[in-house]
Amino acid sequence: MILLLGGTSDASPIAASLARDGYRVLVSKATDVPLAIALHPNVEVRSGPLDERSLAELIDARSIRAVVDATHPYATTIRHMADRVAREKAIPYFSFIRPAAVTSSAPGVEIVPDHGAAALAAFRYGQTVLLTTGTRNLGPYVEQSRSTGVRLVARVLDQPDSVDACLRAGITSDAILACRGPFSVEENRRHIRSFDVGVLVSKDSGEAGGTPEKLEAARAEGCRVVIVARPTLDVGGAYSDLDSLLLALSTRG
Repeated sequence: MILLLGGTSDASPIAASLARDGYRVLVSKATDVPLAIALHPNVEVRSGPLDERSLAELIDARSIRAVVDATHPYATTIRHMADRVAREKAIPYFSFIRPAAVTSSAPGVEIVPDHGAAALAAFRYGQTVLLTTGTRNLGPYVEQSRSTGVRLVARVLDQPDSVDACLRAGITSDAILACRGPFSVEENRRHIRSFDVGVLVSKDSGEAGGTPEKLEAARAEGCRVVIVARPTLDVGGAYSDLDSLLLALSTRG
């Protein structure tokens, strides 16, 4: 059985392709957020976070012969952990990283190394900031909003945990945009206009993550964009297209 780590949209086509090729696949999601996984007798789905111990136990219990990691490109903790556990279990680890969508030459776009730098860059213009990077790194943005007096709006998943995280961080309910993507260009434009946003903060989540639509909407609305750069991932077996991943898996898996 192949263990496919991924609560992202990448997991569905990978699972479907593996199943069609005759592999049994266990898709593991950290949360219970619905994910469109193809129905196939060779595909199972589990939900719940995994730490190093529980991942190792899962590999043993389900006789996992290879790990395919299709988690988010910014999910460095789980990627490094999965790579390490796979090495300890002497099974192949394959990392699927969706292609980037942002280049340093993109007009109106500033790429910065981390969230601290992104917060400093976004709030220096004195215009409302729309944060679309999730709830794990709210601190620097809330701090800059308070110190500069510039409004912060957070677009997060329409889940109680996400809204609660924003409220605990000090973001008021009228500045929380709780909804579920992917968002079209027009939907992004509407969100920018609704809050009179001057700066949009995003990760480079690639085409599958809706980044091109954000950039196009920001250009159309005259909105600046600050991108938190992708982290450097020092893991083995990295692939950015499905065909190459499947070929490698057929050779080593």
